[in-house]
Amino acid sequence: MKNTNWRRLLLVLLAFSLLAAACGDDDDDAGGDDDVASGDDGDDAGDDGGDDAPAGLSAVCPSPLVIQTDWFPEAEHGALYNLIGDGYSVDTGNKVVSGPMVAGGVDLGIEFEVRTGGPAIGFAPVASHMYTDDSIHLGYATTDAQVLRLDTAPLLSVLAPLEKNPQIIMWDPDANPNVDTIADLGTEGVTINIFGGGTFADVFVAQGIWSADQVDPSYDGSPARFVSEGNIAQQGFASAEPYTYENVFEEWGKPVEFQLLHDTGFEVYSQTVAIRPDAQADLDACLQQVVPIIQQSVIDYAASPGHANDIIVDAVEQYADFWVYDLALADFSIETQVELGLVSNGPDGTVGNMDTDRIQDIIDQLAAADMDFPADVTPADIVTNEYIDDSIGF
Repeated sequence: MKNTNWRRLLLVLLAFSLLAAACGDDDDDAGGDDDVASGDDGDDAGDDGGDDAPAGLSAVCPSPLVIQTDWFPEAEHGALYNLIGDGYSVDTGNKVVSGPMVAGGVDLGIEFEVRTGGPAIGFAPVASHMYTDDSIHLGYATTDAQVLRLDTAPLLSVLAPLEKNPQIIMWDPDANPNVDTIADLGTEGVTINIFGGGTFADVFVAQGIWSADQVDPSYDGSPARFVSEGNIAQQGFASAEPYTYENVFEEWGKPVEFQLLHDTGFEVYSQTVAIRPDAQADLDACLQQVVPIIQQSVIDYAASPGHANDIIVDAVEQYADFWVYDLALADFSIETQVELGLVSNGPDGTVGNMDTDRIQDIIDQLAAADMDFPADVTPADIVTNEYIDDSIGF
């Protein structure tokens, strides 16, 4: 890896911060009001943050720094949970995990709060929710949705922790022996069960890959129909469903075949870290330091996922909702993310930056499918790489 000096620099900064704290006044850490305490009460989440904290986060960032995700905790969010230190709290009512923000074992002097999406926010799109709750500083976004919501709830992506969208279409290879790709599903006329509201199906229909009558947007996340019918295709995540269908759903209990949407040429950036454009000026100094920290966390989580996975599984267990997530699935997920390049460098050797040519291609595909969005939209309207540290990569 080419980031070996990053941790060394952070530790040097820590040494200076501790020396300064010993000679001056200590600032109070911002405490959380969450319901249920979790994790260890370790000394590393102490009161030595203040203005002298490593990377100066207490001087430039709000505390807590809040990010809104799109779903329950899962390993695809691992780079975020990896930044929450020991002594974290789980608010089971609001489904929020918060704690001291740490990087490389160093307390960064602010609190970090990761909020659950999906049912926790009434299934509202993250973009819309960020315009109704101004306590949210960062939120998850996806390229196609950003284009389509540009007039109503614009978001500006500042970092892409995932290089490839994990979404797949999967099928039973025994029931569909002539299917090797998503395009083959169209040729074979296989019913494709997906969540409603997505754009990729409309794009595939417009491209002639699928016919409209084979797309069934009634998928609700349950395995029941895929298991009972056996010969349909279904939406999923490469980093989840292939494991659960083979190892968790006993009524199925065998491998599935799949293809990434990304590998069809529909190369959206999924689950990017985004801001409201009207908040950029206020967050600018914070983003200058936080974006490289999250870039590094993508790499650190892939190399050592245990801490973040423990938090993810603990939070899901405490939420006690319909979503179930164990360590075996979390381990499978990050292994698959690495194996398939879901987390990886871009073509230039940097992790987290976004290719504007790739984004323009998505804009062109949405336009060809006659989707409604401003005709003059450009990649610069929805992404910026200005906060990316080009030296950070796998």
